[in-house]
Amino acid sequence: MTVYIIGAGPGAPDLLTLRATRVLGSCQVCLYAGSLVPTEVLAHCPPDARLVDTATMTLDEIVDEITTAHRAGHDVARLHSGDPAVFSATAEQVRRLTARDIPYEMVPGVPAYAAAAASLGRELTVPTVGQTVILTRVARGATPMPPGEDLATLGRSGATLVLHLAIRYVDEIVAELLPHYGPDCPVAVVAFATQPDEVVLRGTLTDIAERVASAGITRTAVIVVGRVLAAEGFRDSHLYSCARQELLQAGDPTE
Repeated sequence: MTVYIIGAGPGAPDLLTLRATRVLGSCQVCLYAGSLVPTEVLAHCPPDARLVDTATMTLDEIVDEITTAHRAGHDVARLHSGDPAVFSATAEQVRRLTARDIPYEMVPGVPAYAAAAASLGRELTVPTVGQTVILTRVARGATPMPPGEDLATLGRSGATLVLHLAIRYVDEIVAELLPHYGPDCPVAVVAFATQPDEVVLRGTLTDIAERVASAGITRTAVIVVGRVLAAEGFRDSHLYSCARQELLQAGDPTE
């Protein structure tokens, strides 16, 4: 028996990976967050599978459900939105599964930041403009951030910031980032990325909070801050340069 911790992707059912689809079709039990995972994804489960909506369950109740399936010898699909590697509460579950000697395997999914970048039609790492992406959140009303990971500290890097679970605090985010990025820094907000009700807002640190308020966005959104969002006139990547091609043709072992 194995617990498969599966990334269901950002919302669009056809962004589920082939591996995730195959695993879902083999599991007798599926636990999913009904408020985040579209019901179309569940169509990949066997017709007689036990489907459990975890939206109102505590972590201990979820693990107890998994333990019951484990004792019955059933494989379990644990569906998370996005990718299990980022802001998915996977670590807490894995810790409990390990303590109970229940085997697990992680199946990656399309993360929210990648879906947001696709909706914006932008690469988040642009040559000579921005080569570092920081995935983070804010601690308002949630688990505290570790020392040194507050927005003021991260903002000093000037790197592209992708903020999850933070849209309700956009005014505070703007106030903390303005001194480091400047009022004209491009900002984008993507809500419900890849889903039918997707909303994309573009602006700057000067006006993005007002745009969010006007659109009534309060959840399931990613905030992207950085010059890469409006990058033009940058130097082409070395990857496709003539100089690199010449080195490759010459058999340079460093290429």
